[in-house]
Amino acid sequence: MVSTAGKFGPYNQAAPFPAFPGAGPQSGADLVRSRIALLVRLSALRPGDRLPDTGRLAEQLGIGEMTVRRALEGMCQDGLLDRRRGRTGGTFVSGDWHAVVPACHDPAAAASVDAFLLLLECGLVAHASGEVAAEQLKGLRDLAARTREVGPDPDRLLELDTRFHLDLAETLGGPAVREVAADLLGRLSLLRPLPDADAVLRRNRCREQLLTHLTAGRTDRAVSAVKELHATASGPAEKAAGPDVAG
Repeated sequence: MVSTAGKFGPYNQAAPFPAFPGAGPQSGADLVRSRIALLVRLSALRPGDRLPDTGRLAEQLGIGEMTVRRALEGMCQDGLLDRRRGRTGGTFVSGDWHAVVPACHDPAAAASVDAFLLLLECGLVAHASGEVAAEQLKGLRDLAARTREVGPDPDRLLELDTRFHLDLAETLGGPAVREVAADLLGRLSLLRPLPDADAVLRRNRCREQLLTHLTAGRTDRAVSAVKELHATASGPAEKAAGPDVAG
C-alpha cells in the first residue's frame, strides 16, 4: 500500500477479489514496477530522484531482495530508471521518465485493469451507500475541493486524482482494499496516457456527485457516478478494447 506520505507498505499477494483478465495479483517484479510508477504519479518520487536501496525496498514491499534487484535492472533496461556507480551512485528515476513511459502504453491491458478498478469501486460504493457518515467522507471532499482549486498544474491534478481513488478504497474498504487499488493504479500509471487537465476536472465533477449521492444513500446514482468517472478516464481505444463490466 502507498500512504499519503508516499511510503510503500506490505504487499499481500492474496487479493480479496477475483482475478480479472490482466488485472490479477502481480508478480513481485511487476509489483516493484507498478509501485515505483505510482509513487511518481503521486509526486513522492520525481525524475532524477534516488530510490531507496534494494534491501529497504524489499523490506517495504515484503518480497525478496533478489526479486527487487531484477525488477530494477529490467526498469533500467527499459529506460525508466538509471543506474549510477560510485560513492554518490545508486538507482534513480530516469530524467526522461515521462518520455519513456509512452513505450509502456497498452490500451487493451489498460482497459482490463481499469475495468477491474471500476468493478471494485462500484462494489464498494453500492455496499457503503447510505451507511457512511458525511464526516467519514470529509477527506475525500477536501481532495475534490483541492482539485477544483489547484489551477492548471497537470502534475498536481494527476496526484490529487490518484489520491482520491486510493482514499476512496481505504475509506470504504479499509487498508487491504487500498492496497488492491494501489496495485491497479500503479499499473494504469504505466499503461495509459496521461489525461489532460480538462479531463481530470471533468472527472472531479463526477467525484463530487458521487460523494453527494453516497451520503444521501442514492445507490443507483452513486454507482452511475462511478461509471461516468471511469468513462471519462478511458480513451476511445480503451473503451473499444475493454470488457463491459459495468452493465
